[in-house]
Amino acid sequence: MSRLDWFVLCGALLFVVLWGLYKGRGAQTGDSYIGGGRDHRWWLIGLSIMATQASAITFLSTPGLAYVDGMRFVQFYFGMPLAAVVLSVTIIPLYHRLKVSTAYEILEARFDLKTRLLAAILFLFQRGLAVGLTIFAPALVLSVLLGWSLHANILLVGTLVMVYTVTGGTKAVAWAHTSQMVIIACGMLLAGFMTAHRLPAHVTFGDALHVAGGLGRLNVIDTHFDPNNRYNLWSGLIGGFFLMLSYFGTDQSQVQRYLAGSSVTQSRLGLLLNSMIKVPMQFLILLLGALVFVFYQFHTPPLFFNPGPVKQVMAGPDAAAYRALEADFAKARADQSLKAEAYVQARHGGDAALTAATKLQLQQAQADSETVRRKGVALIEKANPGTNPSDTNYIFLAYVLSSLPVGLVGLVIAAVFSGSMSSMSGEISALGATTVVDLWRRLIGGSQGQREVWVGRIATFAWGCFAMAFAEYAARLGSLIEAVNILGSLFYGTILGIFITAFYVKRVQGGAAFWAAIVAEAGVLACFKFTSISFLWYNLIGCVAVVALAWIFSLTQPASATLAPTES
Repeated sequence: MSRLDWFVLCGALLFVVLWGLYKGRGAQTGDSYIGGGRDHRWWLIGLSIMATQASAITFLSTPGLAYVDGMRFVQFYFGMPLAAVVLSVTIIPLYHRLKVSTAYEILEARFDLKTRLLAAILFLFQRGLAVGLTIFAPALVLSVLLGWSLHANILLVGTLVMVYTVTGGTKAVAWAHTSQMVIIACGMLLAGFMTAHRLPAHVTFGDALHVAGGLGRLNVIDTHFDPNNRYNLWSGLIGGFFLMLSYFGTDQSQVQRYLAGSSVTQSRLGLLLNSMIKVPMQFLILLLGALVFVFYQFHTPPLFFNPGPVKQVMAGPDAAAYRALEADFAKARADQSLKAEAYVQARHGGDAALTAATKLQLQQAQADSETVRRKGVALIEKANPGTNPSDTNYIFLAYVLSSLPVGLVGLVIAAVFSGSMSSMSGEISALGATTVVDLWRRLIGGSQGQREVWVGRIATFAWGCFAMAFAEYAARLGSLIEAVNILGSLFYGTILGIFITAFYVKRVQGGAAFWAAIVAEAGVLACFKFTSISFLWYNLIGCVAVVALAWIFSLTQPASATLAPTES
């Protein structure tokens, strides 16, 4: 990168850290450290919720996923608006009325301590692992940019975030999120504009969409029902709905954002704001990936976008074979560029028959290029056993570094870093809060003012270290945007089932709910291990299994008391 890029990158990150430290100063009690003062306005809540979701994975892996697989991933979010409405009507008023600090406090009032602890531990485990994926993405950026070891990069990124998160708590996190979302929005919008601008002069935006669509990259909606298909309308609406109910209704990393609201109305508006913006935002990020795909129809991309395995091949006995494949790939892509030009010209000429014929030729040229590319990937796997054959996470980064103008490169990289920092800070803050409220405060001692602030800081720091340790493993997990959502789906259905049972199945007592959750979670893990069912359906399976099993187990027990509508 140029000096200007480094100046933009470092300046943006320094501002985020200092702003978070400044706004988070003054936490003197456990409640102020965890709850952020409970005075946040709707726009701050909405931005904070969005920033916690929008990790570097979103901005690195999502465009690469669209490049490889098209835009069908957007269907994953179709259940979000409906889930936000349901939660605004049901769970948000309850949380505010009971004045809880974490979502899991309710479960002890309704069931018992062991059920509360089970839900909290499930959250802590899956979210702690997910933060590791969040850290890995920007560490990957530094690894490519600077040639530093991935281990040092993970340590650097994690430490940078923990400076203001551990110090200032929830309020520092929320205010840092505002500056991070501004950086993210500016960086990604400008990247999209410049990508469209850098297409050949005669290729209009409409032409680009037709090229992307002709090669299967605008596959936004799939109405066919197939439980083994990860992304279709039904998995998004049904499986995604249950996932979003659990994520926004029971995941402390999100619940903590709107628990800090000054009123029920402010929390509702913040959650609804996020749901209205999130789907269009993901659509635009995927569209950016599709435009990058079109850009490379007229320019030759690398045979493999991850430079690390390529360097290892080039240093070994297969170097000559790989160079030959690179030459074959360049020839195939040159032919593909000619076919793309012919398709665009045919569209401009208005000849339907010629347009259809050139489209088929372009599709065949794409298939020929992919054949050569697969040979190159096979050679990389042969030379580097255990190497991840997917380079999805590197596609957008490679494009940014090689094709965007000076200054904008630094801003886009800053957006990637800001995404990681915002998500990691929100998540480890929630992990620290859950540890304090559901473990320390409940099992060891009551609220103890300044002492509890230090316990929260230590817990937050410890979870940050745990996440950094898991980040070392993240390189083996393929597409990060899919990996993080698969990980969540392994647990969210079970947690949601516990909460739905608590609210709506009144006869179930704690023992029945606890053992139903244990059995249901084992069933979800079995589905993941032994079936090809799409991960989105795990959320429905886990939820329904907990509710059904808890009701069955309760038939041998007397009916339980309902949740008391009193403050805790």
